[in-house]
This record gives sequence, structure tokens and C-alpha cells, in this order.
Amino acid sequence: MNQPLAYVHPGAKIAKNVVIEPFTTIHNNVVIGEGTWIGSNVTIMEGARIGKNCNIFPGAVISAIPQDKKFNDEDTTTEIGDNTTIRECVTINRGTTDRMKTKIGKNCWIMAYCHIAHDCVVGDNCIFSNNSTLAGHINVGDHVVLAGMAAIQQFCSIGSHAFVTGGSLVRKDVPPFVKAGREPLSYVGVNSIGLRRRGFSTEKIREIQDIYRILYQKNYNNSQAVAIIEAEMEATPERDDILEFIKNSQRGIMKGYFSSN
Repeated sequence: MNQPLAYVHPGAKIAKNVVIEPFTTIHNNVVIGEGTWIGSNVTIMEGARIGKNCNIFPGAVISAIPQDKKFNDEDTTTEIGDNTTIRECVTINRGTTDRMKTKIGKNCWIMAYCHIAHDCVVGDNCIFSNNSTLAGHINVGDHVVLAGMAAIQQFCSIGSHAFVTGGSLVRKDVPPFVKAGREPLSYVGVNSIGLRRRGFSTEKIREIQDIYRILYQKNYNNSQAVAIIEAEMEATPERDDILEFIKNSQRGIMKGYFSSN
């Protein structure tokens, strides 16, 4: 906090053990939690709420006003959870009157040159690889992985534990637990590797695979598939998460099935 080559507005609330490197600018109405490291040439603008033990690398711009012509300088925020790493030149815009905030969860890893637009809500333990881009008003669940240069269209949702392959264009909602790829974006299987890493049993992964076989491989429409899954599959938290996601989808879920075999 005694860095003479950084500028910290007197109205910013910075924990005593935060490290701020040279040539960084921190605006008014900013809160930064204990143990956070701010690299050089970072700009943290009004409305930022940054948690504990975060790492923000050089060139990042946090809580800039939205790239939305309807924005009229409303008092909105950007919230970043504890233990989140934001790599070089990431841009995260604060919210608009739609949600009043942009929110990134805990333990996330946002790699270089990613962009997260206004009113996005990102869960915990997510990994966004280089150049991934989220347009406005997007919902991302927990443990989601976006490979490099994935681009998500506004108002889409991505379910928890999903994996989106590099360079994918996401125009529809991506359900939980799946791998999504190809063009147009298609179901390419269950994210079994990610699920095993997070402690899902082989039996549980098979259960999820059986659900998605009904949805994507049996030539049913969504309504028919949902009815069959509800009637034939045992009620479990995973089954119910999938069904709830499909029923609540505003843009509709991605179509198509691609076998990688």
C-alpha cells in the first residue's frame, strides 16, 4: 500500500496487506479484500468488489462501464470472489440496470485476454482459457471450462460442469455435465474426465450418460425426452438439475449430436 508509483483514490477501501504494484490505478468506490495481489498497469474502476487472496495480472481492466449504449452511469458493481486469478489484459465490465452487477465466483481462473461483459454471473471454480468472450447477461454454472477463443452469445446459459471446446460459437444454452463442440455447437458426450476429477463415481457418470442418450441420441424432441426422463429415470440431484435447466432455458438448448468415436 506504500507503492509511490501507483494511484489509489482516497475513497477506495483496501485491506492492509494488499500488494499493489507500480503504475496501477484504483478508482473511488472500490473494495479489495485481504491478501490480494494487484500487478502493475492494472486499472480497477468504480464499483469493483474484489475478494480475498485474488491475483490480478498486468494490463487487466476491472469494472469499466458497460459497452452498452443504454447505460446511463447507474451505480452498479463488479463482484469477484475469493481466490480468483485474473490474468493479463482481461476485461470485466460492471453491470447495468438489468442485474445491477457482474459477478465472478470464488476460485476461478480467468486467463489472458478474456472478456466478461456486463450483467454476467459466473459460478465458482470456473476456468476460462485465453481469449474466451462472454457477451452480456450470460449465466455460467460452477466448474465450467471454456477452452480458448470460445465465444458465448448474449443471454445464453451454460450449466455446471460443462466443457466447451476451443473456438466454439455458443448461440444456445449448454446443459450441465456435457462436452459441447463442433459447428454448429453440438453435444459430443458427457464431460466424464472433469466429473471424475471432481469425485463423481462411475455409476453416477453412467446415469448422466443415460439421460443424455435419451435427450440427444433417440430422435425425440425436447418435450418427449423430458417426459421419458421424468418417467423412467430415478430422481437424483443430477437428473433434476438437467431437467430444471432444460425447462428453464430461455434460448433453448443446443441441438445436434456428434459422435467422437
